[in-house]
Amino acid sequence: MFYGVKSVIRAMGAVFGDIGTSPLYTFSVIVLLTKPTQQEILGIASLIIWTLIILVTVQYAWFAMNLSIKGEGGTVVLGEIAKSLTNNRKLRNFYRVLVFIGLGFLLGDGVITPAITILSSAEGVRLIPGFENIHQSEVILIAIAITVGLFLLQPKGTGKIGDYFGPVMLLWFATIGIIGFYHALSYPYVFYAVSPHHAIEFLINHPIKGFIALSEVLLAATGGEALYADMGHLGRISIRRAWAFVFPMLVLNYLGQASYILTHQDKEHQAIFFESARSLLGDTLYLPFLVLVMCAGVIASQALISGAFSIVFQAINTRIAPLLNIKHTSTEISTQIYIPVVNWMLLAGVIFMYFNFKTSENMASAYGFAVSAVMVITGFFLTFIHFMKRQVFFFIGSVLLLLIDITFFISNFYKIPHGGYWSVIFALIPLSVMVLYTAGQSKLYKSMKFTPFREFILSFENLYLQNPKIKGTAIFLVRDLKNIPPYVTQTFFDHGILYEDNVFLSLVKKDEPFGVETFLKGSIAQGLRLVEIRYGYMEVLDIDRELREAGIWERAIFYGVEDIYTNKLLWKLFSFLKRVTPSFVEFYRFPHGKLHGVAVRVEF
Repeated sequence: MFYGVKSVIRAMGAVFGDIGTSPLYTFSVIVLLTKPTQQEILGIASLIIWTLIILVTVQYAWFAMNLSIKGEGGTVVLGEIAKSLTNNRKLRNFYRVLVFIGLGFLLGDGVITPAITILSSAEGVRLIPGFENIHQSEVILIAIAITVGLFLLQPKGTGKIGDYFGPVMLLWFATIGIIGFYHALSYPYVFYAVSPHHAIEFLINHPIKGFIALSEVLLAATGGEALYADMGHLGRISIRRAWAFVFPMLVLNYLGQASYILTHQDKEHQAIFFESARSLLGDTLYLPFLVLVMCAGVIASQALISGAFSIVFQAINTRIAPLLNIKHTSTEISTQIYIPVVNWMLLAGVIFMYFNFKTSENMASAYGFAVSAVMVITGFFLTFIHFMKRQVFFFIGSVLLLLIDITFFISNFYKIPHGGYWSVIFALIPLSVMVLYTAGQSKLYKSMKFTPFREFILSFENLYLQNPKIKGTAIFLVRDLKNIPPYVTQTFFDHGILYEDNVFLSLVKKDEPFGVETFLKGSIAQGLRLVEIRYGYMEVLDIDRELREAGIWERAIFYGVEDIYTNKLLWKLFSFLKRVTPSFVEFYRFPHGKLHGVAVRVEF
């Protein structure tokens, strides 16, 4: 199903929006910052092309996409693979921290990418006759209108609209490839930029300019991680085949922009992409082209927003992020979700970026640090995994990729004082939440007074034999059968609530992304049995359906409510986080009419 033309076109719309709209601003920003000579233009073009080859084609489309868990990819998957290859507890914890950082920077990138893509698209309005002198504040208003409309659309779902994304992006890539090829033909020497020696000479002969250029060249590869992260939905083959078309179209466009600069050296270039397009299309065709530009910008932003929802959902299901309200926007595709708090925080962040940076050039000068950090983490995981698997060729290749990733990462430190610190601030928000949540949950678990299983069973058997029972079935949520949570013992022994049929229900997250299995473990004592539901970390569970299929028709569902008492500020923040986020039963949509929360006091 993944090998047809349809799936390849779909991949263009879902995966390549970000990297496909990078030509809007990448070359313009590099030229603005480095003021290159004619020969340096070829060096910059060569750098861009070989960045696409090394980072996107080799690191993601080849090396990373060879690693998966049941076809699923992404930072979480790499972390899970790495952890599975070692029993060293410290190493496993270190990999977990790397996953935290990677997810934090991916979400931080989720604020900047829509902002720079939509704003740079809106700035193309200036080349429409009569709009040459439009004020930047008006351009920002256009960008805000597009952005607000896009985010307001999210609660309704984008599944049906998504069917049109692929054909639009196919038209987009074909168009920018043709425009680039046309300009490249006017200065054929520009095709020599495909040779890496131009890039190497540029870096050796102009180390300072080269260092600055490297930090901006990375903009051409932003979105490369999407190839790997979306592999589970679209398939490895479809994405690779789509890239086989997208890559040459991008190269042609960058070569065309280089050629346009070299053949128009008498003018100062502010927006090379739009200038080169308008010089070929003229006033009449430029207007529909600008509509196409804005559509591509919206599609790129949509892919990033959907990706942010998916990342947060993975983090929740792997229990490294607090539970959040999640709405399902498709009855056909279980992984098509909408997370309100993420949606509105992203919207606020994007609008803040507009007012803070004002132009796409300013934004680009701050953009890239988060992306480079994620690439370093990916390179590290690739190196470790291939080392542990003793795959010599891929290990050596991964080491070289990691060194290149680190080089780009170091060059992006230049951006921190120029606004790059915002990507760190945006990344620190989800990172801090994940660290606080996991540390708090660990502390909570250690502070609760659990009853050993054997001790509990002896007390339960006596209770069941000697006391009257309530008719029907009651479910009790337990995480680990070895240690019985205090709310269970309170319910049975302190409150005297005892049903004829008592069921311990345990939800177990699997290492695989998909699959749901319900196991009837049978009776563990007279009147007490165990049911276990195992689910993939990308699965959307329907608890009610799973229970019915297991033949369980409960009258009541009991769960624990931790009442945290503490004088320490950190744990007060954790307690607040627990209060403002949904409980376990709310997140998994247990039937409200049957729920009974049992409060348990926990002191930190």
